[in-house]
Amino acid sequence: MNLHPLTSVSRRIHGFSLLEVLVATSIMALSLGALYQAAGGSVRSVQLADQRTQALLLAQSLLDAYDTVPVAGLSLEGSEGGLKWQLESAPYPTAFSQAPGWPLHHVEVTVTWAGSASGRISLGTLLPVNANSLRVLQ
Repeated sequence: MNLHPLTSVSRRIHGFSLLEVLVATSIMALSLGALYQAAGGSVRSVQLADQRTQALLLAQSLLDAYDTVPVAGLSLEGSEGGLKWQLESAPYPTAFSQAPGWPLHHVEVTVTWAGSASGRISLGTLLPVNANSLRVLQ
């Protein structure tokens, strides 16, 4: 039996070994790396969603700018806010060649953007030919 108090206490107190500290540090580093990667992926996803939203809003506003199409059609392009757009139309065949038929054009807007997540969005619709320009031709 050991009666010395320091000897019995020192046997009960244990510290961490160098190996345990290294393993804990490695686990923490891997966990932080995974968290940073997940956060970075979320930021990239938000950026991509924002770019797509901006492109869709631009395409929709370009389509909304026209109620009718000239007989010759439309062919426009431009850029705004880092987005490049192109608007084109072509005659759309219908079953009616005379009245009551109404000549239609298929109008398509394509918006592209460059960067880390480059992309492309296209929207299309059918629009009637301008009635005033039809009267001039007849």
